[in-house]
Amino acid sequence: MAATLEDIPELSLDDPWGIYYTGGTTGLPKGAVITHGNVTWNSVNTITSWGITGQHKAALQLPFFHIGGPNIFMAPLVHAGGTTILCSGFDPDETFDLVERSGITHYVAVPTMFQMLQEHPRWEAADFSRLELVISGGAPCPLPIMEKFWARGVDFKMGYGLTEASGNNFWLPPGQVRKKIGAVGYPVFHAEMKTIRADGADCNDGEEGELLIRGPHVIAGYWRNPGATAETIRDGWLHTGDIAVRDADGCFSILGRSKEMFISGGENVYPAEIESVLLAHPDVLEAAVVSVPDKTWGEVGRAFIVVSGAYDEANLVAFLEQRLARYKLPRSIVVLDALPLTAIGKLDKKLLEQYEVRK
Repeated sequence: MAATLEDIPELSLDDPWGIYYTGGTTGLPKGAVITHGNVTWNSVNTITSWGITGQHKAALQLPFFHIGGPNIFMAPLVHAGGTTILCSGFDPDETFDLVERSGITHYVAVPTMFQMLQEHPRWEAADFSRLELVISGGAPCPLPIMEKFWARGVDFKMGYGLTEASGNNFWLPPGQVRKKIGAVGYPVFHAEMKTIRADGADCNDGEEGELLIRGPHVIAGYWRNPGATAETIRDGWLHTGDIAVRDADGCFSILGRSKEMFISGGENVYPAEIESVLLAHPDVLEAAVVSVPDKTWGEVGRAFIVVSGAYDEANLVAFLEQRLARYKLPRSIVVLDALPLTAIGKLDKKLLEQYEVRK
């Protein structure tokens, strides 16, 4: 029997809206309890800070089991009276049709999807003139991917969200996209951000530390997991596990996951930086970096890459040596036919970390 309006229960902003499981790329997935209030405040923050209106239209290709599916654009567009085109999944050819024929103004994807678009035959001739905002989320986006969109006149931005904070957290004005390269921007309207040192003290401007988030869009806890809740949310602050830096203007940049950072010879190394340089090489199509034990340096980087037919390792090594400090250079390079991905298209680094065991 079909439900009627009388059958809909009365709900408060504190009632659960859904349970969304974290990505599990660096640890076991946890069920984040998203409330109606979390969704509502995320929408308010997005509409207010991002300038969403009823004239905007977005294509939704992220799955609904991922917080980005309903929350990055769809719920805010519902509240603003805009349009969301629901897709069965990601298909590069269909995406170009949506951009050129359906008039979408907003688009969000993970870096792997953007990489596939740029490798597609339709990339060079595509008309991007209707796109107002393109955001990459889910993982650090390599600079070469952003630069190719900028060259086409598209304000391509780095987004930053996590399941525990309901999706959207920062905004970077269009005029600063190319000035503050790689930055995620300023906190959205009803949100507080800060970075802290290992001892819990607040970081100064320009000092890297763990990013903490507070606001009504942050979850109250994990489903049936009080231990993880107490560890992650302390005194109202969500401890993200991501390393960030705030500049003198109050603009934030994400350096990488604290769990992915490794220490080589006493120096902090962030895989995202190395991956960005790898992808700047014309023969490298995909790249991922993980740490492996080393008797001399403690840990060193191992690069996994997918390459074109013209690839030459000596050429790539020379390319990296010109652009990276010596301690950041990968000590081994593994060429694969494809990199392992999670269900939403993010790199599955847990599998790559096990590669040496399987050899």
